[in-house]
Amino acid sequence: MNTTENEYAVVLNDEEQYSVWRAGRQLPPGWRAEGFEGAKEDCLAHVASVWSDMRPLSLRRRMDR
Repeated sequence: MNTTENEYAVVLNDEEQYSVWRAGRQLPPGWRAEGFEGAKEDCLAHVASVWSDMRPLSLRRRMDR
């Protein structure tokens, strides 16, 4: 078994929405690594702790006007 099969990375898109991807996968345009990697459960727990407002960035900006 490849070691990266059980390793995941937290990724973030241009709208500041989070996802968990297998480590080492090429990300599509508009997505970037957030910096946290580990077991899938650890990545999901990290996302739960940092993603407190699930509204897309563009909506948050419109509502703050």
